[in-house]
Amino acid sequence: MTRFSANLGFLWADLPLPQAIRAAHRAGFDAVECHWPYEVPAADLAAALAETGLPMLGLNTRRGRPGENGLAALPGREAEARAEIGRAIDYAAGIGCGAVHVMAGFAEGQVAERVLLANLDHACRLARPHGITILIEPLNRYDAPGYFLTGSEQAARIIEAAGHDNLRLMFDCYHMQIMEGDITRRLRTHLDILGHVQIASVPDRGPPDHGELDYRHVYAVLEELGWTRPLGAEYRPEGPTGETLGWLSACISG
Repeated sequence: MTRFSANLGFLWADLPLPQAIRAAHRAGFDAVECHWPYEVPAADLAAALAETGLPMLGLNTRRGRPGENGLAALPGREAEARAEIGRAIDYAAGIGCGAVHVMAGFAEGQVAERVLLANLDHACRLARPHGITILIEPLNRYDAPGYFLTGSEQAARIIEAAGHDNLRLMFDCYHMQIMEGDITRRLRTHLDILGHVQIASVPDRGPPDHGELDYRHVYAVLEELGWTRPLGAEYRPEGPTGETLGWLSACISG
């Protein structure tokens, strides 16, 4: 049976994060994940997670200055990037979160790649004692023009070059469908480096029950591949989140 994680960066975003965790539990999600929880005391988040029994699968490093989208590939910003990596890992460890998505930022070229690799090496070494996985995620060029990571092969090459077994790929089907398509083959190709899989409809990033991708097929492929971890529902609800969960009810009842 396919299991799902509520991405609280988008779902129940109108609620304080501890309340959003409780809402996700009531709705039937198996896990939660978030973007930037740092304004919430870690103890408050840990209490909500303990109360509901939901695991927190992942969170992001901070984006940086206004208009930025991460720091890890930005030459000259290494100290700042590593400070944010440390902050994210400390927070994740404090709430028992399993992964940190290190955001690369807007950059290009070989120098940026070397900077990213050095920062990922630092992140993986820092995360290892806590049992935390470091994730990198390609983003599509329409939602995030100029973002350093744009494709699965590029991400796979960086993961291989980094040489850490706790560095893995966050495979967002929404971004991958827009940039590359061929989702079934790409999931098969990159299975060994997958750290997390996210879902949303394409092209509108709504609930995963319409659009270009037939997620029933994607779920079947992942089940065939032996993927048992919750899939991250990272979609933008139009209106109250609770009114967009027909897809989840259908999956649970089906």
